[in-house]
Amino acid sequence: MDNKKIYTVKELNKIVKRVLEEEDELAGLFIKGEASNITYYRSGHLYFTLKDESASVKCVAFNYNMKNIPSDIKEGNLLKIYGAVTLYESTGNYQLKVDYIEKEDVKGNLYEQYEKLKNDLFIKGYFDESRKKSLPSLPLNIGIVTSETGAAIQDIINTAKKRFSGVNLYLYSAKVQGEGAELEISHGIKILDEIKEIDAIVIGRGGGSIEDLWAFNTKIVADAVYNCKKPIISAVGHEIDFLISDLVADVRAATPTQSMEILVPEKKHILNNLKEKKIKLDKILLNKIEYQKEKLKNIKKSYVLRNFKNEIINKKELLVRRESMLDSLIKTIIDNRKYRFTIVKNKIESLNPNNYFEKGYSITLVDGVNINKVNNITEESVITTIYKKGIIQTKLEKGKKDD
Repeated sequence: MDNKKIYTVKELNKIVKRVLEEEDELAGLFIKGEASNITYYRSGHLYFTLKDESASVKCVAFNYNMKNIPSDIKEGNLLKIYGAVTLYESTGNYQLKVDYIEKEDVKGNLYEQYEKLKNDLFIKGYFDESRKKSLPSLPLNIGIVTSETGAAIQDIINTAKKRFSGVNLYLYSAKVQGEGAELEISHGIKILDEIKEIDAIVIGRGGGSIEDLWAFNTKIVADAVYNCKKPIISAVGHEIDFLISDLVADVRAATPTQSMEILVPEKKHILNNLKEKKIKLDKILLNKIEYQKEKLKNIKKSYVLRNFKNEIINKKELLVRRESMLDSLIKTIIDNRKYRFTIVKNKIESLNPNNYFEKGYSITLVDGVNINKVNNITEESVITTIYKKGIIQTKLEKGKKDD
């Protein structure tokens, strides 16, 4: 070990660079891919990333305006380039030093996928403003779908707590780039959507190349956002163009930090708003009190209230008169009923048989039956004679009938 040479990082990078540049196969080759992260500098240099569906490589074209290189390369352009592999010693990153660029198609494969999905979702109504939900005025519980190790979550936490310290953040940690990222993002949305306490959801990440952000351009994420029952913000650090998740979400934020600025009100603004409402409410109450005072004053001045005592006296006198009339009416009714009762009583008494006994009359029954003719009497009949104070029974042995 003591006899082995120890290299510095700089020395190592120089060796790797020499190896790469001396390799014939890497000294000049054609490569096809999609352009992203394009930057034209005033110095005349062009930097960009060439990528396909599974990999990417950084490229540089020095003095591009002096070579056969277009000056209007756009995000998503499909390019065929010629260049050599080299190493940037300061960072140890390998790159392609480009001498020739040919635009094969204005739209690259990824851009075509984006446009196709965008058109399909537009037709299905995924972007309709009428279906988008309003954000809560003061969300106390916010769900976040992003990477737990990225800068985005720290920006979200710092901004939210600075604006309103009482807000609670629920993090679902998910991959936000690379293979399987779209599955984790969509699953995170579904999980947070089922938590009753959560008021709104934010999905996002910091900036990056179009391939880094591609998970947010997939249908699986679009479906999860579209079917989410809670208000949702798409907050991906990508200001060049709208991602699919931006178009489907209820609200789009340019960065994760802006999502908290949109969603979480500042505490001082809440207090100022409450103060303004209190002033307005106090004013309404004072106006109501003054109105009631004026109304009471007018009532005191009214004729009815000023003559209330006289009204009471008049009502009492009216009550006495009506009471007297009622007594008189009742007495008349009772007298009439008594008079009619007396007449009926006298008629009944006049029909009482006992009145005839008082005059010396008697009632004769033959064999228990009242008779009115002698012809009804036969020999051996039992005659019963009823007097006022007694009864006499006789048996007829012989009688005489008058013609």
